[in-house]
Amino acid sequence: MFRRTLSLLGLTGAGLLTAGVLAGCASGSSGSSSTPDATPSAPAAELGAAWLDGGRALAIVTTGSSSCAPRVTEQPTFADGALTVVLSGADDAVCTSDLAPRATYVPLPAGVDPTQRLAVTVTGAASGEVDLAAMPSSAPATSEYAPSAGWVDESTVAILTWGSSSCLPQVETVRPAGSDIAVRFAQPPADQICTMDMAPRVALADVTGMAGAGEVRLVLSGGNVASDGPIPVLGSH
Repeated sequence: MFRRTLSLLGLTGAGLLTAGVLAGCASGSSGSSSTPDATPSAPAAELGAAWLDGGRALAIVTTGSSSCAPRVTEQPTFADGALTVVLSGADDAVCTSDLAPRATYVPLPAGVDPTQRLAVTVTGAASGEVDLAAMPSSAPATSEYAPSAGWVDESTVAILTWGSSSCLPQVETVRPAGSDIAVRFAQPPADQICTMDMAPRVALADVTGMAGAGEVRLVLSGGNVASDGPIPVLGSH
């Protein structure tokens, strides 16, 4: 599915779930049991990456528990055209026992030019390398705290939204909408209680067979996700 092979070193992680969040805010696959996800010998998976936020950030895609994506707890480093990202997990996390792709938001340090090809090395809770194609210089800018999206591969897009770190938007449906692709997020429960922070949340959407050869735009709706019209998918597919 993704571009390069990844060896998992133990996918224990709290993702964007914040310690102390009230029950009911954590997300996971329906019907999955919640058990500590601490298996150093987890099967090999693949690593993906996508441009987000107008080229100011990346989504790093790994495979493991859908409720416990790895986190970035230290500033990524950039030297000689290569980015190094250290992913962290949480030993005390309780995670669903499924195996799914999940995305981690990675803010980029100064000096990264999104119009240049980027070599990314990932270490820590997951390890591997991915070569990210340059973003076209004609790509539109993205304003602060606005939703954005980027290509992970020809069938997967990463979607960045901003809001409570404890209540993550879940993709409900993906369908063609004329020349665009409509992505609807699930409506959260009326009694869901969320932290009052403003954090980046990255969801993944499968757009297999829906993307043409030219520019692709997403129309976002539902799940308390606000978007001023369609958003372009950054990068190439």
